[in-house]
Amino acid sequence: MRSRTVLCIRKIGPSEEETLDNTNCLTHRPIEKEPCNNQSCPPQWIALDWSECTPKCGPGFKHRIVLCKSSDLLKTFPAAQCQEESKPPVRIRCSLGRCPPPRWVTGDWGQCSAQCGLGQQMRTVQCLSYTGQASSECPETLRPPSMQQCESKCDSTPISNTEECKDVNKVAYCPLVLKFKFCSRAYFRQMCCKTCQGH
Repeated sequence: MRSRTVLCIRKIGPSEEETLDNTNCLTHRPIEKEPCNNQSCPPQWIALDWSECTPKCGPGFKHRIVLCKSSDLLKTFPAAQCQEESKPPVRIRCSLGRCPPPRWVTGDWGQCSAQCGLGQQMRTVQCLSYTGQASSECPETLRPPSMQQCESKCDSTPISNTEECKDVNKVAYCPLVLKFKFCSRAYFRQMCCKTCQGH
């Protein structure tokens, strides 16, 4: 818009005039304002709000949407209609502090390998980052054991004289049991009855 001052004046001399109230002028009052510069302004970049920083820790990025809009912001144009060199950034670096270090995570202990007497049981031990991804950065000195000794309760019922004393077929190491003097242990004595007889 452009504007101008409109006054009601009366000449009282060759170079003198006085201002009167608007009601004293009987002719149509000229306009004081009119529209101007009617051509549309060029499209412009409009940036929306930044997103949160991702990931939640360590170095990351914030993102935002930048649109090419009409000067009245009512229309959205293809990006090519706005000047590329004046486009605001759509991504910036950010950080929300250091991430927790990777740590050793253990599973539950499995079953004891021996049905009777001493055996071993295993569990999984993994080095995982805070996001649950596999990592190789856990200190090896703090690695929990993945195997431990266990003992299952043996059946203490003595072998009846009517039962045949024999080595259990599935056990192939009875000579070693005898060699390493394990016959004193209930489990091995039961599994290798024939070999351990008299020892």
